[in-house]
Amino acid sequence: MTAIYDCSVDSQLLTGMRLARGAIGRGELVVLPTDTVYGLAADAFTPDAVQRLLDAKGRGRTSPPPVLVPGIPTLDALAAEVPDAVRELVAAFWPGGLTVILHAQPSLQWDLGETRGTVALRMPSHPIALELLSETGPLAVSSANLSGRPSATTAAEAEAMLGDSVAVYLEAGPSGTGYEAVGERPGDLSSTIVDATALASGGLLRIVRAGVITRERIAEVVGEELLAPIAEPPAPAASSEADAATTADDATESAPDGTDAARS
Repeated sequence: MTAIYDCSVDSQLLTGMRLARGAIGRGELVVLPTDTVYGLAADAFTPDAVQRLLDAKGRGRTSPPPVLVPGIPTLDALAAEVPDAVRELVAAFWPGGLTVILHAQPSLQWDLGETRGTVALRMPSHPIALELLSETGPLAVSSANLSGRPSATTAAEAEAMLGDSVAVYLEAGPSGTGYEAVGERPGDLSSTIVDATALASGGLLRIVRAGVITRERIAEVVGEELLAPIAEPPAPAASSEADAATTADDATESAPDGTDAARS
């Protein structure tokens, strides 16, 4: 069984972070705490590592993972264009529970899956995540759970689902404690995902997953007139209650353009 390192203990924090850096460098997977839920992380610029992440979760290339970044300056390095409204949103909510979908820089040497030229970016508000990101650079990070299962809010919950597919587990206590669970399902502590790809052509911001940052708070920053109307979700085509639950979970994990909107 892969060891879980308790980051509240100095010696385990130092060892766990050192091993996590090494694992990321070798293309292996790491589970780390974020401010929303625990994340399953891989080097964003190592295609084999990203594929290993998708395989561990049981997801396909049509659900590419979002990318966590260490700071706002990285936004300009990874996005082809950052509209003023997005800059206002990240100034208000980063680090924090807001993920923004933008057109990716076409020159980036990575393969996150079938992204259709977009990337979902977030700066998490957690010291362990930010410290690791400052040393590794951008990480592809999806929620640390098997597809169709509840998001992990501790490293132990993640380990119970992901087991030896992960090289290092970093434990820092329950995640999401600074947020109210106001997502699409009871107890959901997902980040809110905003698709900003239409802004460059005069379109609107679209909330593709309701999460810990409410629509009202977003409207306070950019104005309600810049937000697309709320669409009625389609009824899931499922043959059983179990199928319906899985369909609902997948719908909240994946943005409509195929960008994985994972709960980290």
